[in-house]
Amino acid sequence: MSWTGLTLDHDNRAQLAQWLDDDTWVIACLCAAWCGTCGSYRTSFEQLAALHPDKRFVWIDIEDQADFIGEIDVENFPTLLMQRGGHVAFFGTVLPDMKIADRLIDAQAEKSGQQLEAESGSSQERREWQRLCNLRVLLDNADTA
Repeated sequence: MSWTGLTLDHDNRAQLAQWLDDDTWVIACLCAAWCGTCGSYRTSFEQLAALHPDKRFVWIDIEDQADFIGEIDVENFPTLLMQRGGHVAFFGTVLPDMKIADRLIDAQAEKSGQQLEAESGSSQERREWQRLCNLRVLLDNADTA
């Protein structure tokens, strides 16, 4: 099995932008190189990419990509961010268990565009996800920094 996703760096941010423009699901894992849990979770994340070939997966090291991450508060690892188009559907720490992440991905992917849009403004927390965690916004902010 080979990794079909991206490890985000300055040179491939345009690929992430293209995925968002294509209105496909983007599943991002926010981790850090020094984190032992992240190191062992990486294999599971890559296996998730193989299980979901219709979705795009990106690994983001929050320290290497600090200019991109901006004000996102990552409280623990691994943190997953799930977004389709312009709507962040999920942002939070998950147990480092591939089966849990797989069920979470399936549950989010079942939602229609209308449901995602409605949910994105349904609470203060979700409104903040759209403002602070939205990968499109982060790309735009990193380009102007």
